[in-house]
Amino acid sequence: MFGLSSAKKLFGAVALAFAAPAVAEPITLDSTNVGESFTINYDGFSNGVTHGQLGSSITFTLTGVQDGAYSFDYSVANLTDDGADSRITSFSFNTDPDISGATSTGAYPFTVTDSRYPNGIGTVDVCFKAADSNSCAGNANGVGAGETGSGSLTLNFADPLASLTLTDFFVRYQGITGIDGVTSASGQMTGSTTTGGSTTSGGSTSGTPVPEPGMMGMFAAALIGLGLMRRRRRSIGSQPAFA
Repeated sequence: MFGLSSAKKLFGAVALAFAAPAVAEPITLDSTNVGESFTINYDGFSNGVTHGQLGSSITFTLTGVQDGAYSFDYSVANLTDDGADSRITSFSFNTDPDISGATSTGAYPFTVTDSRYPNGIGTVDVCFKAADSNSCAGNANGVGAGETGSGSLTLNFADPLASLTLTDFFVRYQGITGIDGVTSASGQMTGSTTTGGSTTSGGSTSGTPVPEPGMMGMFAAALIGLGLMRRRRRSIGSQPAFA
């Protein structure tokens, strides 16, 4: 029987799950994924506040795997709108195994490894920048609102690897106008789509949490069960006592 204690336990479990929701899987690639593309979608936030006007996406296409190197084409789209303006000055992610170096061409030709990313993100494994600056923050260069920028990049590793995992995707917005009190921000991965094959894709391990499937149904069931049990107890308590 679904008793009051059971309802409370389920309610507590669901509440805990909502307090610390699951995060979707990273992007995992190997030589069989050459030619496949995946698109990462980003939000924009500063000082713990997400700004709906800021948004972007980056499409990565795996173009080659050779020894200890993975090569990609990339295309960055700045989706900032609703009266705001910004430039995307850099993008970054983490790698498993650890990266030993990177090169890049096109809109983001400068790279740095093991560098700190702004807005409390911390150290990232590799960062691709539109300008040759001293940090991942960049400067006024980069892809503007409503624009796209493309190029190619190569990730180098000390040894050949059977597969590569990419996680913790971020972008950096600079020169922001149209949002009160905000001139710079960062963006984290909010979701991804994959085309052309079987690339394993999902959310960032540090990105926006993705609720577990069926969680809302469990939450509703817990509330209904708890309500019915309380009603039953009140009904029993209101019945007259027998001598």
